[in-house]
Amino acid sequence: MTHGENVIEFRVRYSETDQMGTFYNSRALEWFECGRTELLRALDLPYATMEQCEVFLPLVEAHVEYLGRARYDDLLRMTSRGSMAGKARLRVDCDITHAVNGNGVARGYTIHAITNAAGKPIRPPPWLVELFVTNQENS
Repeated sequence: MTHGENVIEFRVRYSETDQMGTFYNSRALEWFECGRTELLRALDLPYATMEQCEVFLPLVEAHVEYLGRARYDDLLRMTSRGSMAGKARLRVDCDITHAVNGNGVARGYTIHAITNAAGKPIRPPPWLVELFVTNQENS
């Protein structure tokens, strides 16, 4: 694991599966959200702290590639990496694999605008830029 990267493991819950016995496609974006939240926490910047500083990250773009199946109770591993995408956006890349054999399940990214509480785009605070630019340089 490199600086600016976070890895979590989780199991597919029964409620996340469909009639075909595999995870329902929209779950990948929910898992990406979990990865993003845990990445920020691992960087000592919980999302709640950002909100207290009046910095918000609304989603503006999402991309998912479905690579394979994951069934109820499968143990999955998700790696999340954050980077600045332009001057006022944050990009978080996620890669989900089976923890046991490394087979791909889904990968993709989300891009988030940096805004104030009213949803107006703002210049990213220096502490946020420094955190992700430093992490990009160390990756």
